[in-house]
Amino acid sequence: MRQMKATRPKTAHLLHRPLESRAIPRSPVSFGLMYSGIDGQDVLIGDGSVVNLSKGGLGITGNQPVQVGMDLALFLYLPDGEDPLFVLEARVAWTDGRRFGVEFTKVSLRDGNRLHAFLRAQSLQCA
Repeated sequence: MRQMKATRPKTAHLLHRPLESRAIPRSPVSFGLMYSGIDGQDVLIGDGSVVNLSKGGLGITGNQPVQVGMDLALFLYLPDGEDPLFVLEARVAWTDGRRFGVEFTKVSLRDGNRLHAFLRAQSLQCA
């Protein structure tokens, strides 16, 4: 009598992994920003465009390269005509050439409230 080995059916669990790994989805936007940080011994100052935004971070296309883990200060030129929104500290989460994403780590209460109001207005416009 021949003995058969029991096998488990193969599952494609990797195929069902979500493509979006962010905890907070980002809204597409387009406005300018300036960013600065320390790159080794040098001060880095760049500008560019915000391409997506959430209450936890944003995506940027910039003119100066950054490194994953770098801390940046950001000035966001929201299209509301007010002074720039200041993010005290944001950490670079990923890079892809001139594109990179940052996570907010320090935002003042005032600027955080302004950011949330802007995001609410954006979501109403998209609905």
